[in-house]
Amino acid sequence: MTETQRKPVPRNDDGELDTALAFLDFARESVLKKTDDLTDDQLRRVLVDSGTNLIGLIAHLTDGERYWFGHHVAGVGPADAYDFEMTVPTDVPTADVLAGYRAAIEDSNRIIRAAADPTTPVAHPVDGKQLTLRWVLAHMTSETARHAGHADILREQLDGITGR
Repeated sequence: MTETQRKPVPRNDDGELDTALAFLDFARESVLKKTDDLTDDQLRRVLVDSGTNLIGLIAHLTDGERYWFGHHVAGVGPADAYDFEMTVPTDVPTADVLAGYRAAIEDSNRIIRAAADPTTPVAHPVDGKQLTLRWVLAHMTSETARHAGHADILREQLDGITGR
């Protein structure tokens, strides 16, 4: 099958932080690309037994951005402010969910750039461990890429569009 949303992986190798952020941004863009040109119904359509849909993945990833970069790295807000649910109430407009994810990405990137050094310790320990921005970047890149794969499968089920 031809990949109709193909985009090359980053070739950025300018330093640890720049390279890590390039790959995280690539994964984020891959997720958002899966929502292009879909209707509200398509974005909310459940196609798998788990109940996962595209807009639910976006809501989940928004919480992930705010929890890992906002709470853990920058020290903003309580840990229990995030539910990581993959369901979006019907009265919440999809445009608001997408805008929220984009805003969370912008906030995360500001936090990452402000920290400047991958060895910067997190503000709030993770499971009692004083991890670093490097760990959070690696975790969020793998988590976002994992969900980009889920989004790719959902999009293919909706209309046959594939690619990263």
